[in-house]
Amino acid sequence: MSFSGFFWILGAFLLALAVLIVVHELGHFSVARLCNVKILRFSVGFGKPLWLRRFGRDDTEWAISAFPLGGYVKMLDEREGEVPAHELDRAFNRQSVLKRSCIVVAGPLANMLLAVALYWFLFMSGVEEPRPILAAPPAGTLAAEEKVGAGETARAVSGVPVATWTELRWELLQHILDRDAVTLETIDAHGNIATYHLEVGRLDSAALETDPLQAVGLRLMRPELPPILGEVQAGSPAAAAALLPNDQILAIDGQAIKTWQELALIIRAAGTRELLLDVQRNALKLQVKVVPEIVEEQGGKPVSRIGIAVRDDPELRQSALVTVRYGMGTSLRRALAQTWETSVLSLRMMGRMLMGELSVKNISGPVTIADYAGQSARMGSGHYLRFLALISISLGVLNLLPIPVLDGGHLMYYLVEVIKGGPLSERVMEIGQQIGLTLLALLMAVAFYNDINRLVSG
Repeated sequence: MSFSGFFWILGAFLLALAVLIVVHELGHFSVARLCNVKILRFSVGFGKPLWLRRFGRDDTEWAISAFPLGGYVKMLDEREGEVPAHELDRAFNRQSVLKRSCIVVAGPLANMLLAVALYWFLFMSGVEEPRPILAAPPAGTLAAEEKVGAGETARAVSGVPVATWTELRWELLQHILDRDAVTLETIDAHGNIATYHLEVGRLDSAALETDPLQAVGLRLMRPELPPILGEVQAGSPAAAAALLPNDQILAIDGQAIKTWQELALIIRAAGTRELLLDVQRNALKLQVKVVPEIVEEQGGKPVSRIGIAVRDDPELRQSALVTVRYGMGTSLRRALAQTWETSVLSLRMMGRMLMGELSVKNISGPVTIADYAGQSARMGSGHYLRFLALISISLGVLNLLPIPVLDGGHLMYYLVEVIKGGPLSERVMEIGQQIGLTLLALLMAVAFYNDINRLVSG
């Protein structure tokens, strides 16, 4: 990975972390203020404060701390120190169970509301995505058995209309989790409608560890772009070889090149050996020698490149992409539905992992999340905002799990308090905290192991 690429990923990751943490903690902070609880500190990150200022009606400390994977709102509480008599009514532990529950649940709820707001904005502004145009399915897959045709466009999954590749993936994933059959409706270029029955229940849990569409045999058809240069990066091997925008690559080492995909595959696998390119430049035919350089892709896999990008073809792009846009009311309804369905899907997948029906390899740690942050940021603001919404939902769902030290664990304590008519003993809560910290440590260990494994395997 290049130096600039590393900082691009790091910047995208830190920005995502900052937004998610601040929104989560502002949820706790805002409701605590509404309940007249005194806030002592609002911290982004844990550990020693790197930056600290005091301001506000309660002279609250606002801090940015050394360890960035989280944050906290410290409230006045008799369990954590002596509280002056005139401020006892503002201590968190003196509030009713209802108020304490509202303060605790406000953090995860703020993350859910952020996701709703992001989806709402995206649906209103318009999201450009690939049309669900299908390539020829690989032999031996469910789609190949049903003879799904290349060039057909998916229209519906079990009666639910799909307009984009993302919508097709989403609907199919839910049916794979339910292990029920899928009815896929398609339309071809001549307007002929076909229906296919895909027995996705036959797939094993490994299908969820990769791309579910690939497991079924549904692949996105990519338009065959001509090998014409749209951009030559400054300082790249292509620039050193005097290649120019609008040059067309006719052959590499005597092998004829018809599409950009062929060109890319040959260059990526070339290593650092010198390549001889036959080039068409206006009316001239040239031969150019270029030596690729080795770079690391996202995930650490080394590939060769010469620093060129394909020329944009507006007609091909229009045929392959669709912009999905809705009105304000419809966008809000879809945003709420998307947030709810994603939350439920997250819980179902967690349940499958607990039951051993789904591998813990699906758990991602900060390295993988940072990688996805960088990739989505490179793809454009819309993709980055969608990534942010997804991670915000995941953070909200995770924090609502009934694990001590998480918000859901505190809610569990309050429920027991209501049932037994009084708070749990300090000893019981200490044991709960130790159990919760152990579970979180195990979860982080699995996440880091998966991150390292992905980096090693590429």
